[in-house]
Amino acid sequence: MNHNYLQPNPPQKVNDEQAVYDYLLDLVQAAEGERVLEIIGEIFLAGQGSSGGQVSVHLEKVIKVKYNQEDFNYFFNRCCYILINYWQLSPQTQRTIPQLVKMLENGVANISANGNARGNIRQLIKNFTLSEQFVRLKRLGTVIAAKFETKSTSVGTLIHRYPYLYDYCLMGDDSSREHRQTVHRIKAQNERKFEINLSQYVTYRVRLARVNKSSLILPDQELITPVKNPTLLSDRDLNSSLKHFVGSVENGQSYQSLSKSFRNHVAYTQSFGAFKDELYEYIRGSLQDKYRHGSFNKKLFDLFQNAYPECNQQKPTEFLMMRTSSQLLNFLVVEGSKNPDHYVFIDLISNIGVKRTVGVLLKIVLFCSKVKPYLEKRFSILFNHYESVAREGVPWLVRTLENMQIAFSIHFGRVDLSSLHRSKLVT
Repeated sequence: MNHNYLQPNPPQKVNDEQAVYDYLLDLVQAAEGERVLEIIGEIFLAGQGSSGGQVSVHLEKVIKVKYNQEDFNYFFNRCCYILINYWQLSPQTQRTIPQLVKMLENGVANISANGNARGNIRQLIKNFTLSEQFVRLKRLGTVIAAKFETKSTSVGTLIHRYPYLYDYCLMGDDSSREHRQTVHRIKAQNERKFEINLSQYVTYRVRLARVNKSSLILPDQELITPVKNPTLLSDRDLNSSLKHFVGSVENGQSYQSLSKSFRNHVAYTQSFGAFKDELYEYIRGSLQDKYRHGSFNKKLFDLFQNAYPECNQQKPTEFLMMRTSSQLLNFLVVEGSKNPDHYVFIDLISNIGVKRTVGVLLKIVLFCSKVKPYLEKRFSILFNHYESVAREGVPWLVRTLENMQIAFSIHFGRVDLSSLHRSKLVT
């Protein structure tokens, strides 16, 4: 079959990679999603590349140069995201994205892994499906597919619910411009959607509370339309979390006012050593009395004692405060993907609960907002670690992810929940 479906008119001496990119862009803009998948399957997966017209000539030249798997992965990942970037713009074509992922995986399912890839496009694609790029591509497919499916079993299928994980679960250092554009667009859309849904839910609950308090009987046309809980928490747990992250938590102060007071205070701190002492007390303020004097407290104290002791007499710089806050997040959540132990985190949750644990982390990023991406990466590591586990097997993780989403939306999003200060939500 000839695949000169829409051949671009390149200059005489065209770059072969760019010619393939241009072809795919023209194709996806002109053809229906199913037809695009059919053509992609024939060119890349069915071994018909040699009879595929001018684009196949360019493709053959590319794979002769890019038989190095790492180079090919970058090239093919970008090919995929040229298509995805366009499909993502319209709800009518978004379904094609998970179909593309499934087609790629199934199309090379019978090929052995890590075979001789030199000049073999199908072997190169098979190896691509075993790469970290494809893992991120599959996660993106899961995010999109969640709009059309209701079944959700493993932790990995929940990723669409947590936009704060997207930068690290759906992208990597080698991600192309098209890849990043797609993820950032989806992230912004899903963040805004959750904020709107949360705001509508709170408005509904506040109105319901006011009606119940005044014992009003509303005429039928004024009945309050129910709004669905936008989280995986029960209504009671969600209402409790909302009050916790908006209201007073320590000495009559909210998380926002606590962090502001601490930030203003440390601005006058004379030494880095004194700053560490103050940060230590700032964190301990969120702990219950019985937990302030156990092994956790000693580990926390030692962490600060061992953090850049050679700088103790210096004035605390932004860099030192960021590095210390980053080390603190390592200690509280998880060190890294190579060492995914998170016993301290589970111990915290077991002793002070999910809300207060998330509150401790929130205090850190509200004080030092530049480490928020670092906290998001810690949670991405946890998510990746439990990705294939049934969500029923790690309820603490799901509750934590949900509470983190709520906390981020309240303190870093655009949702206004100030009415909660004046109302008692109906549970």
